[in-house]
This record gives sequence, C-alpha cells and structure tokens, in this order.
Amino acid sequence: MIKFYNTLTNKIEEFKPIKEKEVSIYICGVTPYDVCHLGHARAYVTFDVIKRHFVRSGYKVKHVQNFTDVDDKIINRSLEKNITPLELAETYIDDYFMQMNKLNVIRADNYPQVTKMIPQIIEFIKKLQDKGFAYEVDGDVYFSVEKFSRYGKLSKRKFEDMKVGARVEKDSKKKNPYDFILWKKTKQNEPESVSWESPWAKGRPGWHIECSVMATTLLGDTIDIHGGGQDLIFPHHENEIAQSESCTGKQFANYWLHNGFVTVNKEKMSKSLGNFFTLKDIFEKYNPRVVRYYLLTQHYRTPLDFSNENLNAAKAALQGLDEAYSRLIAITKESNSNLTDTDLLTIQKHVKDSLDDDFNFEKALSYLHELKNIILNNLVQEKVDLLKQAKWLFEDILEGALGITILKEETTSDLQKLLDKRNLARKEKNWIVADECRNKLSELGYKIIDNKDGSSTLVKKV
Repeated sequence: MIKFYNTLTNKIEEFKPIKEKEVSIYICGVTPYDVCHLGHARAYVTFDVIKRHFVRSGYKVKHVQNFTDVDDKIINRSLEKNITPLELAETYIDDYFMQMNKLNVIRADNYPQVTKMIPQIIEFIKKLQDKGFAYEVDGDVYFSVEKFSRYGKLSKRKFEDMKVGARVEKDSKKKNPYDFILWKKTKQNEPESVSWESPWAKGRPGWHIECSVMATTLLGDTIDIHGGGQDLIFPHHENEIAQSESCTGKQFANYWLHNGFVTVNKEKMSKSLGNFFTLKDIFEKYNPRVVRYYLLTQHYRTPLDFSNENLNAAKAALQGLDEAYSRLIAITKESNSNLTDTDLLTIQKHVKDSLDDDFNFEKALSYLHELKNIILNNLVQEKVDLLKQAKWLFEDILEGALGITILKEETTSDLQKLLDKRNLARKEKNWIVADECRNKLSELGYKIIDNKDGSSTLVKKV
C-alpha cells in the first residue's frame, strides 16, 4: 500500500488511483531561458524516484511534463542574445535533457510545449469565457477569481482575507487584484514569432493556463497526481485548479505532491538572491552520481541545504557503497534474485516499506548501508551463495529503486599490470615500488582496497 502526503488535504493518504493499477502524473517543467540548476535537479530526481516506485509496485505510469517555451523571461533573454525566443528555448531544453541524462532521470511519456498547443489553449479560454469565468479587457483575457468559490483550497488561503490585504494596481485592467491573466495581448516590439491570432487580439497565453490545458488534453479532466516544487503551490497550482475545475466541472487532481526547496545557509536558493548553483558548474566538481545520492539524503518534503560539506559527505558515503560493491564482484559476478537469506529479505522489505510510506528516500538509503555491512562481513568464498543474493539486492535498490547507476568495472590491461606489479612488490616487501604503484593508480582515479585474503580490489573514485 502506497501512502503519501497530499498537499490538498494536508495529511498522509493511501493512494487510490482512478483506474486500477494505473497512475497519471503531471509535473510542472522548466521555463527554458537559462541552464538548469540544483533546484531543478531536486524536483526531477524526486519525481523520478517516485515514478520508479510506482512502476516497481506494478503500476502503469502515464507521465507528462511540460516546457514553458514562451514567457517574458525567454523573450527578454532572446533580445539580449539577438536570437528568436524559440531558438533560445530549444537551446535550454537541450540543456535540460543533457543534465537530466547525467542524473539518470527517466524520460516522461510526453513533453508538451506551449508553442505547440496554442489552438487547444485558445479553445480552453473560450470555454471559460462562455461559462462566465473569464473576461476580456482591451485584448487581454483574465480569470475572475471571485467566480470560483473554492479558490484557496490548495494553499489554504481565504479569498476574503486576500482581498483585505490586496493592493489595487494603478491603471490595472483587472476587476480584482487577484484575477490572473489567461491571454496576453502582444506588446509593442515583442517578437512576431511568439504572437498568435486569437478571438481577442494577437498575443500569447498566460503562464497558468498552459498546464491546465496540457494536463487535461493529455491525461484527462481529472488526473491522479500533480506535482512540482513548493514554490508553485501559490499562485500557480491554485490558479490551475481554479481554471481547470471551472472549465470541466470536475476535480482537477486527486493528489498534490510538492518537493521542498534547496536552501543555501537556510535561505531558499534563487536567482534573485544570487545564491543558485548550475548543474553544469556542480558537475565539474562532483560526479552526477554523487549529486543524485546527495539529493536523496533528505526527505523530499524537507528543505535540502546546499554546501560543499554536504556534497563531500554524500561523496564519501557513495564511495563506501562503491568499494563494497567492487569487493563483492571480485568474488562473484553472478546475481541471484531468489532471496532466501532472512537478513536480505528483511532489508528488501524495509526498503519497500520506506518508499511506500511517503517516499522516504533517506530511510531507504540507510537500509542500503545495512546491506553494505552484510556484504563486507561476508566477503569469503564460503559465503558465495549469500553474496550472489546480496549482489542482486544491492543493484536492485541502488540502481532500480533509487536510480543511482552502478559503478562499472573498468580494469584495463594497463591498470591490471600496475596492480599486479604492486601486489608482487608487496609480496617481496618492496614498499617503495608498492607505494609508487599505489600513487600512480590514484593519479589515474582509482583507489586500492586490500582484502584480508591478500588480494586487492581497484575502485574508481567518485
């Protein structure tokens, strides 16, 4: 039984899908006007592990994630770079896929883009207008928040209280300060390539409307799970609910999942504060495997504080797992998925229970380290049957459940010669040559583990 925290109800709930053993998931994607940063990685690694767990639990998953490929930020950046907004967006969409591939994030089934769904968006807005939920002012179209009585149900904000604290914008076209735009009339000097004909005026969609249209078009009027970062709860997801449910008359999403912020010195990481870190820069210092491991060291709903110290701790922990695995495959390269050992069966159950219980990645990792200790305590030929089972379980948890790629064995003939030379020098007690070989292997990026039986294992450093 999978259960998790539903932002809509503010409580842990058992997951009950719309269709048996099927789950529809819509995740808010990036606005591709710049390279991906650690906050993006936190969100998409989180939902990647969640998706993996549903699949491993026997569900058929339909996963949609959008690209907001037309936006003020994209237009402004494209003007700075003297390229079209669509060219800029495609550049950073490519960057998104490049960085997510490094993090071993499984692709969604669909990646809809705003610019490719303009007719559907216009039709959706027309329905809202026909039903009295939207109004036009001089070519702009707004959603009337007052018309949707359940506004605030996700963020738990009362519309009456918001009205009291709202500032009335000077010269605003809005009837109410909390009304939000559905269609934006093209401004002077905006590129023609991001302007479309509509019943109201040439223009482009507002931010919130795109997700409602993409989700309902590709997944149906009611979806199982809608996800994204906590910063999207209000106003973006609140506005999605208002316009979707006003249009269809049905509940938009049954469950809402939100991952916590990445923080730097306890402050939310953001470009406006100048404290954000791009994945490209981080990957120059840390292997993407280390970054993925680090992103799973805290519960997905809690803040994750960024620091080199925390990344180094993740690096050391992952190195320990790699060393245990390398020593394991030095004894057996075979795997056995038929688990009979009581301790291994217990760990397998604990990992599944951890992920069933609000996707507790951190707890699942702790059981992986318990498995590591079992491996290290049984590295003898007499325990090869147990080690074959442990190897399968280790790979199943690390790579299958958590998506951290298994360290590949890369012992070339040159590396083996160096290792053999060192082993011979040790046997002859020629410590100078032995140390020279160790140092050379270290320069090549390998660490040597000396085993109790006198053999040595090479482990690639992370």
